[in-house]
Amino acid sequence: PPVAPTAGIATCRACGAGLGHTFVDLGMPPLSGRYLRADELHRTVPCSPLHVRVCTTCLLVQVPPPANAAPGGADASYSSACASTLERARAYTDKAIEELRLSSKHLVIEIGSNDGYLLQYFVARGVPVLGIDLAANVARVADARGVPTRVERFTEPTASALRDGGVQADLLIGNNVLEKVHDVNDFVAALKRLLSPRGVVTLDFPHLLPLVAETRFDAIRHERLSYFSLLAVTRLLAANGLTIYDVDEVDAHGGSLRVFACHSEDPLRPITPRIVALTARERAASVESPAYYAGFAQRVSDAKRALLAFLLEAKRGGKHIAGYGAHTKGNALLNYCGICTDFIDYTVDPDPEKHGRYLPGSQIPIHPPEVIEQTHPDYVLILPWHRQTEIVARLEGIRAWGGRCVVPLPTLRMVA
Repeated sequence: PPVAPTAGIATCRACGAGLGHTFVDLGMPPLSGRYLRADELHRTVPCSPLHVRVCTTCLLVQVPPPANAAPGGADASYSSACASTLERARAYTDKAIEELRLSSKHLVIEIGSNDGYLLQYFVARGVPVLGIDLAANVARVADARGVPTRVERFTEPTASALRDGGVQADLLIGNNVLEKVHDVNDFVAALKRLLSPRGVVTLDFPHLLPLVAETRFDAIRHERLSYFSLLAVTRLLAANGLTIYDVDEVDAHGGSLRVFACHSEDPLRPITPRIVALTARERAASVESPAYYAGFAQRVSDAKRALLAFLLEAKRGGKHIAGYGAHTKGNALLNYCGICTDFIDYTVDPDPEKHGRYLPGSQIPIHPPEVIEQTHPDYVLILPWHRQTEIVARLEGIRAWGGRCVVPLPTLRMVA
């Protein structure tokens, strides 16, 4: 049912319409990206509301910015891209150069360019690049690998200053940036301003359709302010003079879209059949109907109760339960469900930087994966469940003592 909008998110960040419809309310979980040392366990962890709403005018699903969010800029913690991410970056580069016929006469600009892990492949192919990122320390790493990077927030004035200085992008990239921007209209206006007359914008972001279909509430987090369907992002870009002419469905973050956009006045890029097909799929799923969003919160509650019922029964039976994974998705799941060390003894993760630390909120300790072989838990709860096939294969050895893997979403099930 409609609820009164709260302060700070009374109107839609895309179209300005009033917001009154709840998509899901996940309470006030801790900010989930920082893993705690033992000497930090007694300290208060910053928390912020995660009440997600949907605009029934433009269909944008959105959450207010976290009250305790860092202001951004200066230095930021980051980790180098993993092998699979680097391979996707290389493949993206090869495809972009081939399809857009990029050469040394063109310029590729990436917003939120991080340490240059993507742009380095354009540099290697002789295509000039420019990165734009808020974090000075990350920009220094990019500069050191030959990726020139400006340290500033990407806004319409920033884009105008660059354009006035003779800088325009033939390919303008935003990977998992749009969903983190509060002023989305300013951001898209800046994209248009910086784009050359025949240039192309590509934007990657998590897709709303699989999030809803598979009850992926663990993909909702404070730093992701908006959750886009193709229909919603098409409206946003069109309102700012950009037309989405093609789309790829990308196997990342549990299901993402990569949209390709150009100036709306560019007559040479026709709408592809992929756009037509995905738009039809979204409409067939009733994405344009308020009823599509109304049932999500109930499914989230059902998933929480099912997981807690399983854990209660297992603990009453004297079973030992471990987790697998120390990622933001798992943190979101555990904190929403109120799961701590009274249910999960520990979790494991391949990243050695996380070993000896604790998950935020739940304070579950993080160990190396081999601890599972040493302690023989009865159940292993797979927290990054969207990677269940890969992780279940890694855990095949638990069968030796009768252990079983548990997949929490979209419906709870055990895997032998």
